[in-house]
Amino acid sequence: MKRIFFYLMIVCLSLTIGTNELKASTNSSKTENSLNSFEAQKLVNRLHEIKSMDKTKMGRPEKKKLRTEVLSIAKRLKHPEPVIFISGGTLFLIILLLLILL
Repeated sequence: MKRIFFYLMIVCLSLTIGTNELKASTNSSKTENSLNSFEAQKLVNRLHEIKSMDKTKMGRPEKKKLRTEVLSIAKRLKHPEPVIFISGGTLFLIILLLLILL
């Protein structure tokens, strides 16, 4: 009886972990933010254009638009692809289940 309960608990945990992985993989396939070298070079050129502009004659709203544009470009260049993080507890459970099942 204890073995059946133990195996049932392992199956439930593995199904829970499996659905989270599926959910993460479908989200990453929907958001395709990968940049090729041409697009990245265009963004870098735009950053250089903004840096070389004379901002003394611009008003406050125009400067704010430029600042938000620079931040969005920097974010796209920093993280071109979505990233999936696995917590330490989840990693521990996965390794423990692999050791038990194998």
